[in-house]
Amino acid sequence: MPTRPVNKDDALEDFVAREITLNGVTKVVHVSGTGPAVIVMTEMPGISPHVARFSRWVRDAGFTVYMPSLFGRDGALVSAEEGVAVMQRACVSAEFRAFAANESSPVTMWLRALARHAHDERGGPGVGAIGMCFTGNFALSMMLEPAMLAPVVSQPSLPLNDPAGMAMTPDELAAVRERLEREDLTVMAYRFAGDKFCKAQRFAAFAEALGDRFVARVLPDSAANTDLPSFFATHVTTPHSVVTAHLIDEAGQPTIAARDEILSFFKHRLT
Repeated sequence: MPTRPVNKDDALEDFVAREITLNGVTKVVHVSGTGPAVIVMTEMPGISPHVARFSRWVRDAGFTVYMPSLFGRDGALVSAEEGVAVMQRACVSAEFRAFAANESSPVTMWLRALARHAHDERGGPGVGAIGMCFTGNFALSMMLEPAMLAPVVSQPSLPLNDPAGMAMTPDELAAVRERLEREDLTVMAYRFAGDKFCKAQRFAAFAEALGDRFVARVLPDSAANTDLPSFFATHVTTPHSVVTAHLIDEAGQPTIAARDEILSFFKHRLT
């Protein structure tokens, strides 16, 4: 497991920054590893050193990580002010539906295409994906792509103004549930109990929509790291980021158990 520091910018030099064009849209995707593909979608405010650390854990578990650049400065440990500016731009971007309770963000179409592309490149039974925070719901929306087999939803925060909203249309949710049941698949989901951005109402709504195919894990707030970068210390005032900024990288910690469960989930479905 990598031990590089997360309190300074990450050069991402062990990833290949590829420009991938899908559906007529080109994005930079940082790729590293061998084995079946796992798409790691960054939380706000971008591909931070904490997000890169998680991607390396996935890679070192035997997977090819595809980490698309969706917002922010890749590898940067940004200030509180820059992080807010990134979030504000994303909230008004045409790619995202930050305040729409029953709509999927348009960027999910590109991400589904990335799942197809990654599966074509890496083979295996299918593709895994994890979304976090602003992208948390996206892994579930990507289940409309047949190549997607292992979705992980971590602290899904959209829509921002509706605690019970799910950022997917009812038809999409119904289609995802039908597929989960037909193919005997599950969705893993994680949040902290006191998270103000991903409240209990959202997990309850997902559980109602998806039944026991939605496997929820709720971690106690006491399990969250308190040594935080500036953006999180200033603007994320409750435990939130289960496998990144709020993870405590010590054996026996609940956040490490969550990380290991996610890695085992990917291995079970993809290898």
